Amino acid sequence: MSEAKNYKLKHKHFVILGLLAESPEGDHPYNIDKKIEERGMREWTNIGADFSLSTIYRIFDRLEKKNYVQGYSEQVDNRPRKVYQITDLGRKVLHHNIYTILKEFYGRKDEDFYVAFSMFPFLSEEEQFEVFNHSLSKIKTHKKELEEMLKENESYPINVVGLFKHPIMILQTDIEFLEWVIENIKKGENKFGPTTRD
Repeated sequence: MSEAKNYKLKHKHFVILGLLAESPEGDHPYNIDKKIEERGMREWTNIGADFSLSTIYRIFDRLEKKNYVQGYSEQVDNRPRKVYQITDLGRKVLHHNIYTILKEFYGRKDEDFYVAFSMFPFLSEEEQFEVFNHSLSKIKTHKKELEEMLKENESYPINVVGLFKHPIMILQTDIEFLEWVIENIKKGENKFGPTTRD
């Protein structure tokens, strides 16, 4: 577990490992690419519009060298096809990254936050409450600090006041969002839906 705690996944590796983990029996790069396309992940993650199937294969090679995934071949229509499965170490690393990113989110733009959020059902319910409540507390504190600074700078022109007002309004939206997430977890809306592999 110590290796898992010391390894922060690169953004693209985080995306691929998380998508693979949705299929415990394993999956192949073509299906991972299909999930990325179906979920519009080239738009809301930082993997880029040119993120191709060959890139996915290269990432799987790197993840396999780290022992986060293991690959094996299967026959489909008399042709070999490479299938990858997440390892126990890969699950630990993925879990650690999801947990840490969600717990430390405090309203700043973070390319990994949306990816981690899309994977939060990997966490236990107790961990879900822990990370979102911790993040909510941090954001409320940060918002309060900015509001105090705004009071001290209210006499400045709009171009200065706006530098406090804008992040305060964004943080308020983040607060409402996290409160909504926590409320829905309480209602049991915190599980993955069914997944299938072709």
